Amino acid sequence: MRKQYNLWAFYLILVCLGLATYSLYSNMKNTWLIAPPNYILLIISLIALILGIVGFKDKRNWWTKTRSWLTVILSSLTTVGLFLVASFTLFFSSVGANEHIKTVSSTDGNYTIDFYRFDAGAAGSFGVRGELNGPFWFKKRIYLQHNVEQVQAEWKNNEKVSINNHILKLDEGDTYGYQ
Repeated sequence: MRKQYNLWAFYLILVCLGLATYSLYSNMKNTWLIAPPNYILLIISLIALILGIVGFKDKRNWWTKTRSWLTVILSSLTTVGLFLVASFTLFFSSVGANEHIKTVSSTDGNYTIDFYRFDAGAAGSFGVRGELNGPFWFKKRIYLQHNVEQVQAEWKNNEKVSINNHILKLDEGDTYGYQ
């Protein structure tokens, strides 16, 4: 059974690292965010760390020992990194306050967009952000406009929406304000 802990911890930390890397990439490139929230990734990395420590009991050959050390080192670094990201997000979430303005749904109900007002105060600018909701926790940022406080959204048809006079074709993946 100790062999299973060692192997599962190794696979779990690889999955966690992959999801964390994709989360960073999707935030930078504005693609669909399919990774779970950072606190879920933190819990996964903690589980991998615990399983990796328990897996040290398996001393059958050099590969199992190396895998245990590699798992513990990777999961420790990932746990510390995700803890810092989660703490940073929690601490600074009040500085750049996000206020939910409204939610609009397409006429057929296939698309739902949440609009948020953000204001970084003296540290930055203010504006409106729109996020297209997908299944589970999946989201995609599709609209960003600085120096506005209100948003007017009107559906032209089931796939086309006008947001503050900017028309987005959601079935084609259009965005506004993001490069």
